[in-house]
Amino acid sequence: MGVGMSDMLRDMPLVFTATMPRLLLAAVLGGIIGVERSWRRRPAGIRTNMFICFGAALFTALSEQIAVAAHQDPTRIAAQIITGIGFLGAGAILHERGSVTGLTTASTIFVVAGVGMASGAGLYSTAIFATLLVLLALVALGWLEVELNLRTIRMVYEARGSSVEEISVELNTVLEPERKLAGDVATAQAKDHWRVQFTVEGTHREQQHILARLQASSKLSAVLQVGARESE
Repeated sequence: MGVGMSDMLRDMPLVFTATMPRLLLAAVLGGIIGVERSWRRRPAGIRTNMFICFGAALFTALSEQIAVAAHQDPTRIAAQIITGIGFLGAGAILHERGSVTGLTTASTIFVVAGVGMASGAGLYSTAIFATLLVLLALVALGWLEVELNLRTIRMVYEARGSSVEEISVELNTVLEPERKLAGDVATAQAKDHWRVQFTVEGTHREQQHILARLQASSKLSAVLQVGARESE
């Protein structure tokens, strides 16, 4: 037992110098991807992606160190990371309104775990390059999809008028030619008018066209876009 403790104390500086940079890099890279996810208000944000990346790196490093000490296969523990990440990814996928959302979030979680495994294995260049490629896909390609009208957006609108009935009739008049329906309708009464919030699904170009038609209506005192939720 004394020999084992002395060996541990002797190897501790080497363990720290070899492991700490890997874990630190994993936390930083996972946090960077998480910033983009939080900026887009996705369920998996900074802390989630940081913990996934850090955890994958930690288990990879532990797998290597335990295997060396026990003379076992160094991939046995790390191989189970994929299974665990699969459960997290499945939890991020939702079925809503007959469609599937959260696929990008789930795939991002999967890739972030890969970045963590690369960091934990000491493959720094691979981990950094993968992170840059992920950010490029999320930011640049995401913007391109919106501009080319390849992505559906659920836009939240707010319309104001003298009565809910008048607003509803005008909304149907505007949306019917576009073959769109107002969803998630909520109403509220102000001092001298009614407010109606609703959502409409469509591409970026379709949303701009709908907004222009709603704002041109003489029966609606004001119309504005409150926010958007892009499908993934």
